[in-house]
Order: sequence, then C-alpha cells, then structure tokens
Amino acid sequence: MDVNTCFPDGLWCPIEVPDAGREDGGSVPDESASSAFPRIGAQLRAARQAARKSMAEVAEQSGLTKGFLSKLERDLTNISVASLIRLCDALGISVGSLFQAAKGEVVRKGEYPPINFGGKGVREYLLTPAGEKRVQALLSDIEPGGGSGDEPYSLPTDVEFAFVLAGQLRIVVAGEHITLDAGDAFTFGSSIEHTFHVLPSAGPAQVLWVFSPALPDDGLDVEQLAREQAKARTPRSPGAGAGGTR
Repeated sequence: MDVNTCFPDGLWCPIEVPDAGREDGGSVPDESASSAFPRIGAQLRAARQAARKSMAEVAEQSGLTKGFLSKLERDLTNISVASLIRLCDALGISVGSLFQAAKGEVVRKGEYPPINFGGKGVREYLLTPAGEKRVQALLSDIEPGGGSGDEPYSLPTDVEFAFVLAGQLRIVVAGEHITLDAGDAFTFGSSIEHTFHVLPSAGPAQVLWVFSPALPDDGLDVEQLAREQAKARTPRSPGAGAGGTR
C-alpha cells in the first residue's frame, strides 16, 4: 500500500492511494488496519446532509459509487487523494476541513448573534457557531400574540426540538394542537407542516429550538417559506398546461 501525506491546516494525515486496478480505495479489513487512518466518515455524512444531497446525487457528482460512499461514511474503507478532492468538491467543502482538530466554541451570554427566521413578534439568536452544519440551536423571545404566522410550513431539516424556558407556547403539527409550558419539551420531524405562536392573553415566552442538520446561517423567513409551500400545494386548474396559470 502506498501512502500519500497531506498537511491541511498544519495537521498530518495519511490517505491511502489505492493499488492499481482498484476503483475507489481499499477496504479496511479490521479495526487495527483502520487505526492508522483518520476517521472522516461522520464529517462526510454531516456535510452531505447539510448540503441536502442524497448519496446517489453525491455519487454521480463525484464519480464514485453509492456502495463505496456508504462504506466511506461508516469508516469501512479508505479513499484516494484524487477521489477525496472530487468528493469534497461535490459536497462544497474543503479537504482541510475534514481534518481540523475538534474543539469547542463558546458563545457568551449577551453576545448571541441575532438571526432572522421571520414571523412576527419574534426575536431570535444563534447559539451554535456559524458554520456548524450538524446541529443548530436558536433562542427565541416571543411576544404575546407573536409566532410564525397562520400559514403552516415545513423545514429542510430532519428533526426539530423545542424546549420552553419561560412562558407558554402553542405548536400546531399536522393539525394537532400542542400546548407547552415552561419546562416542557417537544421533538418532531421538521418536514411535517407546523406553526407556533404565543396567545395574546399570555405573557412573553422564551424557547430553545434545536435543528439537525442546521438551517442556513443567515436565517430563513418562515412566513415566506410557508407562502411558497402553500403555492406549491395549490392544484393546477383543469386543462392547464405548461404555460397555464395556477
């Protein structure tokens, strides 16, 4: 086995160059054989999910096979340098970002960057570092009568978590009304249409939201998103063709 070395961000990492005749890379036969190589499967999977791409899409764009990508995301095989570069291009990330040393990042109280997710009577702040694609946490201060709006919407993430820190929050998920008081938590699929609001007669509410994978760092207007999704659900009039109107 030939080994090529690279130095992203000052870190040394060996990447296997496949022997002649092998298409993508070499399978790792056991735990001891894989210990010499950096584990990048979790980072690649998170990057793919954050890019909202299926394994088939990434395989086509990178020139690799779905089976190979599946093994790579589970750290069951190694990858050649050329293939890794093509894969990172398909995911929109740099090769060096896969080998950065894990470190935490503190966001201090009073220094939360504001983020705009639309709605009315809502002020929201980003708690997780900008650029973190695997998970995202937001803090919402919601005024009485405030919320996401009347039109239901869904989000391009897998799962959504809400924890009420103060006050009372009403969430409607797929037509089901759920009331959350301070200390209550609720987890549901983000792809399910939903809305949230605080009753005008109630006091202000503060809610911690967690999404996985992350939403765009610059925010997302949920009211506009809801309008676009409602428009997409509107059936075409009978006989309307490609150039017809809704």
